[in-house]
Amino acid sequence: MKRTITRRIAPLLAALLLVACSSIPELKAPALDMPSSFKESPEPLQAADGTRWKVAQPAEGQARGEWWLAFKDANLTALIKEATDANASLQVAAARVKQARALAGISAADRSPQVGAGMGAQRSRTSGVSRGLADDAAVAPGNVYQARLTASYELDLFGRVAASVSAANADAAASEATYKSVLLALQADVAQTYFKLRETDAELATLARTVDLRSQSVKVNQSRYDNGDIGEFDLARARTELSTVKAEAIGLQRQRVQLEHALAVLLGKPAAMFSADVNPLVESALLPAIPAGLPSALLERRPDITAAQRAMIAANARIGVAKTAMYPSFSLTGGLGTESGSGANLFNWSARSWVLGALLSMPVIDGGRNKANVARSEAVLEESVASYRQNVLAAFAEVEDNLAGLRILAGQTEQIDAAVVSARRSADLAQKLYDAGRSSYLDLLDAQRNLAAVERNAVQLRGDRAVTTVALIRSLGGGWQ
Repeated sequence: MKRTITRRIAPLLAALLLVACSSIPELKAPALDMPSSFKESPEPLQAADGTRWKVAQPAEGQARGEWWLAFKDANLTALIKEATDANASLQVAAARVKQARALAGISAADRSPQVGAGMGAQRSRTSGVSRGLADDAAVAPGNVYQARLTASYELDLFGRVAASVSAANADAAASEATYKSVLLALQADVAQTYFKLRETDAELATLARTVDLRSQSVKVNQSRYDNGDIGEFDLARARTELSTVKAEAIGLQRQRVQLEHALAVLLGKPAAMFSADVNPLVESALLPAIPAGLPSALLERRPDITAAQRAMIAANARIGVAKTAMYPSFSLTGGLGTESGSGANLFNWSARSWVLGALLSMPVIDGGRNKANVARSEAVLEESVASYRQNVLAAFAEVEDNLAGLRILAGQTEQIDAAVVSARRSADLAQKLYDAGRSSYLDLLDAQRNLAAVERNAVQLRGDRAVTTVALIRSLGGGWQ
């Protein structure tokens, strides 16, 4: 008889196990057009085996390198450390990671039996009718004392709990990846704001030299005017140029103040409590050369892409959760305790009580609720897949943009450096000709204006190259140890 029952039950158990294993559908990798190399890379890169590409493997577990050390700037290193310790946005992201981990722990708790304990006392009086007596029968009130242990456990026959745990763990992993993305963005924002501030200091230094030059020009022209060597026109032009450059320098101070305030916010400080020392970005500042690597490596390195991956996994697992709502759920419950009318007898063996139970339940008519919930979960997965593909495409574009930007800026810098040499020579010759009376003041002024514009353009290009270098590092997902 037992063998017959076993033979009959075994196929059912196997079927239940099969359903449980298949509650989470297989997640197929989104179709992506993966280039073999970045278009803006100097030359095609190869993997160790000689191929032009490799399959991306998750690399979030690797330690991120302190990429800012490549700039060899102690001030930048100190600012990034300070921002990492105190930035409010980063603390928000860290708190969300804690929340996601706690939710994963809550889901995992459903895998374990739930055990509880309780004690209580109750005094009550029932009517005579409820005891089968006359309406006016005298019924004395009574006391009931209880002590009980309870236990319940859901047999995860169809994988509902497992799917819920998988979804919660994927959510936690996505939250951690988002935290790393916020951290990388914070570090990059600090570096870019810092270099923009240094660029502004360098521009102010250039304007300060121009102000000195214009001031000297006003003095010389005033002396020559007093001696009758020149007319009032040249003196008025010199004074106009001096006031114009001073106004430009004052306007640039406003930009510096705004950058200083922005840096204070990144550092988690009130703007009134932070001041940045003047530190011009000089020509000798060397920028690191950043290798782009393989396009497939981008999927491993960028934390925002990892977060989108984990979101897909969570959405896929929730399809399994939605599907299991259509299947029966099987729960075991039990209780063990004592019950007595007297507190003194509560723990006597004769006062013992117990209960065991099993409950098998499943939806019969739900108006299509569960089916609609499955459809909604599948639509969420479709959304997360499309979002993942969009993130990947945007990441490729960001890398290409920054590689192209550095290439173009390098060409501009080469030309502007040559222009600075020529402009300085031209301004020097114009000054000598004017001093010798062989050219007009307008010729000298034109040469000096051209030199000031070229020098300022060179400063701006240095700042743009530094900011774009940081942007490339950010678009590549940071550095690795």
